[in-house]
Amino acid sequence: MVAYVLALKPAVGLYGQHDPSAVLFRDGEIVFGIEEERLSRNKHAVGEFPERSIEACLDHEDIELADVDEIRLPYRPELRSRILGHYLRDALSVGGIAGKANAIESVVRSQVVSQFFSTRAVERRLASIGEPVPGIRTMEHHACHAASAFHPSGFDEALVLTIDAKGEYDSTVVWDGTPDGLSRIRTYEHPNSLGLFYAVITEYLGYRMFNGEGKIMGLAPYGERDPEIESALREVVETGVEYDVTPLTRRWGTGHGVSRLEELFDRPRNDRGGEFEQWERDLAHTAQALLEETVLSIAETYCRRFDRSNVALAGGVALNCKMNQRIRESSAVDGVFVQPAAHDAGLAIGAGYLDQRPADVPEMTTAYLGPSYDADEIADLFAVNKIAYETPESVERHVAERLTEGALVGWFQGRMEMGPRALGNRSILADPRTVESRDRVNEFVKHREGWRPFAPSMLEEAAPAYLVDGEPAPFMVQTFDVREAKKHEIEAVLHPADDTTRPQTVRAEQNPRYHRLISEFEAITGVPALLNTSFNDNAEPIVTRPSEAIKDFFGMGLDVLALGDVVVEKAAQRPARAGVDGAVAGRSGDR
Repeated sequence: MVAYVLALKPAVGLYGQHDPSAVLFRDGEIVFGIEEERLSRNKHAVGEFPERSIEACLDHEDIELADVDEIRLPYRPELRSRILGHYLRDALSVGGIAGKANAIESVVRSQVVSQFFSTRAVERRLASIGEPVPGIRTMEHHACHAASAFHPSGFDEALVLTIDAKGEYDSTVVWDGTPDGLSRIRTYEHPNSLGLFYAVITEYLGYRMFNGEGKIMGLAPYGERDPEIESALREVVETGVEYDVTPLTRRWGTGHGVSRLEELFDRPRNDRGGEFEQWERDLAHTAQALLEETVLSIAETYCRRFDRSNVALAGGVALNCKMNQRIRESSAVDGVFVQPAAHDAGLAIGAGYLDQRPADVPEMTTAYLGPSYDADEIADLFAVNKIAYETPESVERHVAERLTEGALVGWFQGRMEMGPRALGNRSILADPRTVESRDRVNEFVKHREGWRPFAPSMLEEAAPAYLVDGEPAPFMVQTFDVREAKKHEIEAVLHPADDTTRPQTVRAEQNPRYHRLISEFEAITGVPALLNTSFNDNAEPIVTRPSEAIKDFFGMGLDVLALGDVVVEKAAQRPARAGVDGAVAGRSGDR
């Protein structure tokens, strides 16, 4: 008899506030997973219950909620009581007697709910989808992060690091992973949070917590390690394996920490919307260096203490690919696996794996867990909207040729990726060979800051020739140095400040069509790589449905859209072509 487990990351009540998701397991294996933002179209889906994601999981298997054997939630809210003192201190910091009283009442009410009624709100929301509601099991937040990283890593044994803003009471946890499971080695309790430390820097520099940290990581190489900035930061934080960042993070959120930085540096927070003075670039660089120093110290200390040479990572901070490079390059480390959905949406993956033996979980080699759309659906969509299209004999060859001609391509294929990176199924593609190509994508397609870098997809077999210590890296979550002799071939996907790159390597068995496309581009140009960025406009979630791909295609500066076997072109950008087996479904106002 088939057994179904539905793991959810809600973003309501006691279950966090961002990145809700749902993942369905059949007999212990993932069959479908999706983030709510991809369906609600609200970035990070803040405060949303993953109702659409749950329904998508059930639809994929053509089952009802009643067919699910168990619901799993990646939080145990009752564990929040371990840091009750922290919540009370926060409440007492509120101004005025009435304000303090209201804040304390809120803390007490939350503690009562977390102890005795923690799943009640989730049960009500599930009942609106279907009844009877399956039994619900709550699981530790950081344990779910750890299982998402270690169980599918392919490692027999590993040191596991889970690093984020906050779980129930913990912010960084060190685990020992063995074939039988996970053992908690050390806990850094909230508010001693590296995730909040980086969020404070992010907000001080003008971006938003849980959204702009990657931009600060990208900004850091434009700066230098300023001794005055570093000295000032070290006055309020300690780094290394015994790190302490609580002078900046002792209040939830970033307001307290940003105020401390304004006092420390006698400078107000940046409010110029993505414009930075050199001092601010230097602050980003220094903060990134302190984060790397700390996490590297933790990894090396416990690898040596427990005789481990592999490291697996999850939690939002594990999306910091520069930090991941430092760990990978350590002499104490042989192998690194980073869960591609390392942020909170990936908690549902870990919740489904946590009670399995890691040795029984297959290695994760792709993140294509979401929906796909068949050719008839796509053709009907074009017909209804009277959009002209072509069906080339080889979509891969056709698109490769257009890329060499400078076209910017929307590439929508197969099952959607889970995690924040587009990995060749919901991607925008461009020629990687010139800086001009990068600048055109930033200006005309992504509509974002021109200083932000792009990443490549490259054939896995080419990685050693292009990357220093090149190795398989299928998820775009690690940075590599690029060999000097190859930099001129992939200028568009180098970080402009330090010439590093954050690659996705591609094997034929991982993604056959995408591998063929890159191979066709290599056959024409000699370069086995493409510029690959997510198929979405600025501040929009990655496209999910064909209709969203078409909307963005006509609303952005794209030249070509490849949807399955179908290609659409904007006539003004299209050179004269011959030998295309085209089928016209109608006319578009853009043609």
